[in-house]
Amino acid sequence: MRRHYPLHVHISTLFLALILLVCGVLGGIGYQLSSDLLAASAADLTTRISREALLEMEHIIEPAEVATRLLSLQRVTTATSLKERLDSVEFLREALDSSAALSSLYVGYDNGDFFLVGRVGQGSEAEASRVPVGASYVVQSIERAGAAARGRFIYLDARLKILRADDRPDYAAAYDPRQRPWFQQALTASTQVKTPPYLFYSSRKVGTTLANRAGGGHAVVGADILLHTLGMILATRKVTPGSEMVLVNSQGFVLAFEDLDRMVMASPESDAAPKLARLDELGVPALVSLMETVRNMPGQAAQSLRVKVRDDGWRVSVNPLLLEGVPPLYLVTAIPESELMAGALQLRQHSAVATLVVLLITIPLTWLLARSIARSLGSLADEAEAIRHFEFTQPIKLESSIKEVSELAQTMDSMKRTIHRFLDISHAVAAEQNFDRLLPRLLVDTLSASGARAGILYLAEETQLKPAAALDETGSAWAGELPALEISNSGPLLGAALSDGSARAERLRPDDIRCLGLATADLSGATHAIALPLLNRQTELVGAMVLLCDSATDSSRLSFVKALSGSAAVSLESKALIKAQKDLFEAFIKLIAAAIDAKSPYTGGHCKRVPELTEMLADAACEASSGPFQDFQLSEDEREALHVAAWLHDCGKVTTPEYVVDKATKLETIHDRLHEVRMRFEVLKREEEIRCLQAIADGGDEPSLRAGLAAELLRIDDDFAFIANCNEGGEFMAPQKIERLQVIARRTWWRTLDDRIGISEEEKLRKARTPPALLPVAEPLLADKPEHLFPRRPQDQMPADNRWGVRMAVPMLLYNRGELYNLAVERGTLSEEERYKINEHIVQTLVMLSQLPFPKHLRKVPEIAGAHHEKMDGSGYPCKLRREEMPPVARMMAIADIFEALTAIDRPYKKGKTLSEALAIMSRMQQEQHIDPELFDLFLSSGVYDKYARKRMRPEQRDVDHENLLIGKQRPHPTV
Repeated sequence: MRRHYPLHVHISTLFLALILLVCGVLGGIGYQLSSDLLAASAADLTTRISREALLEMEHIIEPAEVATRLLSLQRVTTATSLKERLDSVEFLREALDSSAALSSLYVGYDNGDFFLVGRVGQGSEAEASRVPVGASYVVQSIERAGAAARGRFIYLDARLKILRADDRPDYAAAYDPRQRPWFQQALTASTQVKTPPYLFYSSRKVGTTLANRAGGGHAVVGADILLHTLGMILATRKVTPGSEMVLVNSQGFVLAFEDLDRMVMASPESDAAPKLARLDELGVPALVSLMETVRNMPGQAAQSLRVKVRDDGWRVSVNPLLLEGVPPLYLVTAIPESELMAGALQLRQHSAVATLVVLLITIPLTWLLARSIARSLGSLADEAEAIRHFEFTQPIKLESSIKEVSELAQTMDSMKRTIHRFLDISHAVAAEQNFDRLLPRLLVDTLSASGARAGILYLAEETQLKPAAALDETGSAWAGELPALEISNSGPLLGAALSDGSARAERLRPDDIRCLGLATADLSGATHAIALPLLNRQTELVGAMVLLCDSATDSSRLSFVKALSGSAAVSLESKALIKAQKDLFEAFIKLIAAAIDAKSPYTGGHCKRVPELTEMLADAACEASSGPFQDFQLSEDEREALHVAAWLHDCGKVTTPEYVVDKATKLETIHDRLHEVRMRFEVLKREEEIRCLQAIADGGDEPSLRAGLAAELLRIDDDFAFIANCNEGGEFMAPQKIERLQVIARRTWWRTLDDRIGISEEEKLRKARTPPALLPVAEPLLADKPEHLFPRRPQDQMPADNRWGVRMAVPMLLYNRGELYNLAVERGTLSEEERYKINEHIVQTLVMLSQLPFPKHLRKVPEIAGAHHEKMDGSGYPCKLRREEMPPVARMMAIADIFEALTAIDRPYKKGKTLSEALAIMSRMQQEQHIDPELFDLFLSSGVYDKYARKRMRPEQRDVDHENLLIGKQRPHPTV
């Protein structure tokens, strides 16, 4: 048996060997590399310091560059007077405050004007003595607009309040910005110009000037920047205490040094103007010999050299600093070797001795121990990578002499199998969309993963747990029924788990068996159980599981089952919510369908029966093993889309007025206007009687007058009977009937009452189209009046390029309630406008359903529901689709819609047709390409019509025998 050792022994030994090996290598090559390493270190340090100095200069200059560019866009560049320029003082003050290095900002104009804003104290001592107390900023202005140039100094406090304004005529006479180099350079340059660093005369500090052309070429913006802080920065970057760091230009003049007094020297000329010291004038011996080196620097390359001063050696480097738009500057660094090498020399001596000793001890052990550890850990790293990529095909097999590595391999193998099993279960549960199939699947997978013999899955409903699935390890259901459990009285084991909200595993007690109803189950050998409460994300109880086992459950299996139950609870909750939403949606669409059916007796149960018949025909197509539909199948999502579309296929009828759908006579609207016409005839008869009596009273021949009256009354009664017959709409209106209508309509009766009082505002508006008549007035018996015309509003229009593809001819009027117009309808009772209104329900169906945010698998619902009035030859409505443009399920719904309408027995205006009559009509329709011939053949051959008839039609309607129909003894004739 291979002996195992603790991992820390191997790791300690390995680390010791690596340390000794590194020490040996360093000791062997340290002597040769130390000098080069120190020199490279010094060069790297000076290079880094050079970069930091360059970054510091850029950090100082960049805010000024931005301020100058922004100032070039300000209106001060185009201002023509001091008053206008002073409006920009606050902006200039903000720009100055953005950088401590900025001493002043100014604008020079091509007419010689000049405008400057600067901090006080940056000028000469004489100028500083003139500054009033409390002044923070000074404005210097030159204006040449008048006959004489005017110079002014305006002193401002920190709040930009004017403290004093001085006229300076000598300033205007002595200074012209147009003669300054910065103005001339910027005026001809397309970009910002920058002067080389120089010594400012007034402040005796080193700085540089930035300038930008502005104002369309009529002005130049400038800024003065102080660089005196660079010397202090260089002093803090010294490599050693004795190091010297100097910033010089290409002529060797010092621009930055830690001692400002040595950097600035008095001029030997009589005017005593200060000047910058040269590199060899600083009093640093190591720097004296570098003047020629700086002046002869080749290009941009840095130089490193060793300088000998008396007995001391110095490491010197000259690094160029390249600032955009400025001649090269150079950072000169001199480091005494005695300081730079002190620690390194001592370390080298000690390392040499230690390395020699360590090398003799560690070399033999390193190779063997490194190989032993690397091989085992490398294999485990590969396995971990495989797990990271979800590769579970191979188990982990690793033998190692290291105890911890061997145990780790076993743990990783167990973890790999657990994760694999957990993911398989999670994927299987997540993939199951049907909630009723999910419950047993969830229980079976849990039984398999936990190794339990059997189990029960409960769903929580209010205060009870109701069994949803009870299966054994083979997936077979238990015989008999299990009782529902009260949550408060669910047995010792399950009750304790529910109370704690966590899984528990114990031996089954008699009370557990009694409460769970396990006494009748054949579970011999199941002595233990695991109780799992299923909690959702809000830790609310959604269900529970009881797993029956043959033996006690260890902590690892309980932990796994507990984790699995958490995932199961989340899946259960999610699927339950989805099912609840689907159930709500299903109830809602059925509610809409029921409301449409209840709205009018003329539709009856149409919206309920069409889905049933459509799905029967779809099932027949899916079951077909030959013919055009042998490859036709519907997925669950497609079947759901068909189901929803069938139930909502007439949802647009909610917008159709009831009096149009139920219109039984031609003059019927909300009431039958024939009663109003009859009353006119009654008035007409009264008028004839009055006329007769008046003639008799005037001495006329009473017998002849009464005989004429009787004849006239008979003619009036006959005319009304004719009108009443026309109103029924049962006969075709031939031209001679329409002509008689017009003759009757020309008869008049006398109206003595105002017909514009006591009516609705909407009707008053329609009557206002014509002026009121003087009473009494002769009115025709029948008329088509302007107020009978209802114009089509914008919202009732259907553009030709509508997004639904509707191509129905839209009548000009919404309604025409003219009495003659309606009575003259040739067939039926509906006018053209009313016929369109009824047919428009399918347009509204399409529009309404298109506005619903259906999920992806239901997005064809509007297309399916909106096409059931289309015909195969493209003559249907609303979109005039042809057969190939319609989905098969829409063509199925068209057949179901027609067959149900023909055979319905609950329509008050007709009795349902017999099977032979309905099939004969539909046979003619399929020959005329109104319905799909192939689907109609399937409708007949599959017996769908017969199954529906046995369920929904009366016995006396079922006059076709399906068997005879199949063998050809009885076929529907299209002539019916």
